Amino acid sequence: MEIRMDGRVALITGGSKGLGYAMGLKFAESGAQIALAARTKAAVTQAAMTIAQTTGQKAIGYVCDVADAEDIKRLHQAVTTDFDRIDILVNNAGFAKAGAFEAITDDEWQYDLDLKLMAAVRLSRLVLPSMKANRWGRIINMLNTLAKTPAKGSAPTSVTRAAGMALTKVLAGEGAAHNVLVNALNIGRIESDQMVRAHKASGSNDSLKAFIKAAGKSLPMGRLGYA
Repeated sequence: MEIRMDGRVALITGGSKGLGYAMGLKFAESGAQIALAARTKAAVTQAAMTIAQTTGQKAIGYVCDVADAEDIKRLHQAVTTDFDRIDILVNNAGFAKAGAFEAITDDEWQYDLDLKLMAAVRLSRLVLPSMKANRWGRIINMLNTLAKTPAKGSAPTSVTRAAGMALTKVLAGEGAAHNVLVNALNIGRIESDQMVRAHKASGSNDSLKAFIKAAGKSLPMGRLGYA
């Protein structure tokens, strides 16, 4: 079944690569106009340019650190100026930060909360009024399976993502009557730049390819997911 998004405007955070970029490309192929947000100017600009050239849809990249409340306000203002509105919001920014509980500092806890939870809170709060007024909106919160099945050494990510599940349920309950549908995706392990960082941090003597292959062996399909 093909789902068309003709005329819709989608804002995707963490949009310069990985799942964020892949969603932007697919949305554009389905007719949506795309606003990508990421911290690195060169990467997000190139990602938007590639989507525009590949699909013929309007796509613009924006530099934004979504852990910063003022940056989020500037992002929302810029996107609504360039596209007039935001119909679809994908809260995708974030990386897996995990470690032994007693080793995690207050600053690390706060940054994880700002990046993954408060970014979604702040952006959702900004887009909801127009979505409700237009009686159409979609919010997708990209979470992690650790939100439901946390493992030892998985804080702060697992805790923050669990809060993201609660946020999703609250927003879904409040938005449904206005045709604003809010859902979450609890993704598993994905072959991405995060695996590159995990490989380096592990100190493994295996090649990156072997490391990724080994990481996927415990999963039902015997491999990692990919964008």
